[in-house]
Amino acid sequence: MSILEFVKGLNWSIVLLFTLLYLYQGFYLVVGLLLRRHKDRHEPSRLHRFAVVVSARNEEQVIGELLDSLRKQNYPQELLDLYVVADNCTDDTAGAARKAGAFVYERRDPIHKGKGYAMDYLFRQLKEEGKDCYDGYFVFDADNLVDPNFVWEMNRTFDKGYDAVTCYRNSKNFGDNWISAGYSIWFLREARFLNFPRTLLGTNCHVSGTGFLVSAKVIEENGGWPFHLLTEDIQFSVDCAIRGKRIGYCDSAVIYDEQPVTFRQSWDQRLRWSKGFYQVDREYTVPLLKGMLRPGRLGTSCYDMFVTVAPGMLLTLAMILFNAVVLAACLTQPAYLAARVIHETVGFIGSSLGNFYLGLLLYGLCTVLSEWKHIQAPALKKLGYVFTFPIFMFTYIPISIAALVRKVEWKPIYHTATKRVGGMG
Repeated sequence: MSILEFVKGLNWSIVLLFTLLYLYQGFYLVVGLLLRRHKDRHEPSRLHRFAVVVSARNEEQVIGELLDSLRKQNYPQELLDLYVVADNCTDDTAGAARKAGAFVYERRDPIHKGKGYAMDYLFRQLKEEGKDCYDGYFVFDADNLVDPNFVWEMNRTFDKGYDAVTCYRNSKNFGDNWISAGYSIWFLREARFLNFPRTLLGTNCHVSGTGFLVSAKVIEENGGWPFHLLTEDIQFSVDCAIRGKRIGYCDSAVIYDEQPVTFRQSWDQRLRWSKGFYQVDREYTVPLLKGMLRPGRLGTSCYDMFVTVAPGMLLTLAMILFNAVVLAACLTQPAYLAARVIHETVGFIGSSLGNFYLGLLLYGLCTVLSEWKHIQAPALKKLGYVFTFPIFMFTYIPISIAALVRKVEWKPIYHTATKRVGGMG
C-alpha cells in the first residue's frame, strides 16, 4: 500500500467514524426544528418542598439580586428555603446573602476549592443539623436571575418522578460581545437541540452547571455530593446515566446567566471545562461502554453521554496534524508523488476546517432563528454573532491542547455588575 492510499484510507475512515458517532445529533436537530414546544399539562400531585443551594465566592455584588428573584417566585415561600455557602470569601458575600433572607454557611478550606466541595459541605451540615427535610434541591450560581414561574414549572416536571431536572438556560448579556454571544448560543443550542429532543424521545438529559434540581433521594443515596472533578455537573450526569437515574428537562423553567466577556476569563473557564472532560473520560469511559450494552433508555443514555464527553476535538486535531506532517514529509519526494500527496492532505485539512465552520454556522443559525424571541439583543447582533460563533468554538482548539498538558485548578469567575432581564425587577 502506498503512502497516498494509506492517508486516503485513514482520512475517510475518520470521517466515516465521526459521521456514524454523531449522526443521532443530526436527528435531534430535525426533531428540535420540526416539533414545537407545547405547554406541559401535567398536574402535580402536590407542591413539593425545596431548598435552594448557592455556592458563592466573592459574589457580594450580585448575590442579592439572585436571592431577590427567588423570593419573588410564584410559589409558596414556606416551601422554598434559600441556602448560601460563602466559600472562602474575602468580601461580604455572607452579609449580603443574610440581608437578602438566606441561611448562610461560611466555609474556609483553601485546599478543597470549588462548587462540588461547597455543595457537599452544605448537604452534610443539613443532615447533621436535622434540616434535610426537603424533597429536592435547586442549584444556582450567584450571578443568575430566575424567572418568576421557575420553581412552579420545575415542580410540575419533578413531580413526574425524575431524579433530576434541568432547565432552559438563557443569558443576561448575549449582546455584549462575540464571547458572551458564543456562550449564549451554545447553551441555547443545548436546550433546543439536545435536551428538548432527549425529553421527547425518552432518553436522559444532562445538567449544565446551574439551574438544575436534584432529588433529595439521590443526595441521600450518594451520601451528599461526591462529585469533585473540575466539571462536577457532567460527572453527575454521567453517573446518573450509568446508574439508570432519570434526568428530565423543563422547557418552561427559565434562568438567565451572565456569560464572561473577556477572553482571559473565558480561557480560564473553558480550560477548566476541557480538563474536567478529560477527567470524566478517564474515570467513566469503561462504565459508559458497558452501559451502552443495556437495552432501551439505559443504553441510549450511556451512548449519548459517551459521545458528549468523548474528546472528538482532539481526534480531529490529531488527524489534521497527521496530514500536516505527511504534507511536510512529501516535499522531499519526487514531484509527481508530492503533488498527489499535497492534493490529498491540503484538501483534507481545508475540508475539515471548512466543514467545521459551516457545521457550526448552521447550528448557530438554526439556534438563533429558533430562539429569536428569547434572545434579548438587537436583530443585527443576533445575526452577526452567528458568524462569530464558529470562531468562538475554534478557540477550543488551543484550549483543548493546553488542558492536556497543564495542571488546572478551579478558579472563580467574578461578577461585578448586575443586569436586569425583560420585565424582571
